[in-house]
Amino acid sequence: MKFTSKPTTPKAPKIATVIGKGTEVNGDIKFIGGLHVDGKIHGNINADEDENTALTVSELGKVEGDIRVPNVILNGEVEGNVYASQRVELAPKANVHGTVYYRFLEMAMGAVVNGQLIRTEEDRIRMLGYDGKGEKKPGAPAAAPAASAPLGGAKPEPLAGPPKA
Repeated sequence: MKFTSKPTTPKAPKIATVIGKGTEVNGDIKFIGGLHVDGKIHGNINADEDENTALTVSELGKVEGDIRVPNVILNGEVEGNVYASQRVELAPKANVHGTVYYRFLEMAMGAVVNGQLIRTEEDRIRMLGYDGKGEKKPGAPAAAPAASAPLGGAKPEPLAGPPKA
């Protein structure tokens, strides 16, 4: 019997589509295989459930919308929620403004998430709006807030200084 403490890294899919630097796409994208983004997308990115399907957003790329892809590799900016039924890799220049739902997570020093990181199993991700066909399920909950204020709107107390003699 073989035990591993770390999931095996999925084989990177062959990149079938590239959205190049200087290119802007307005609207939702649905794909299978590999999608690499160096440009800007104003819309949701969806992929059919296939454990080899992956989205890569380079340090030049930006996505303004939700991402529903089994494997996500981010080194650019995302303004929206990320739903990954398999793996999320946050590279050093990743900047996410939203909640990241993942099964496996790899996060490099320097990556920023302004929201929540929520580890969940595949079934839970589907209930949150990822139907396994790359589309948001009707009636799925709205996006979770990226950050919350302290309870009751209270301001944090300042730290006490050293005791006076």
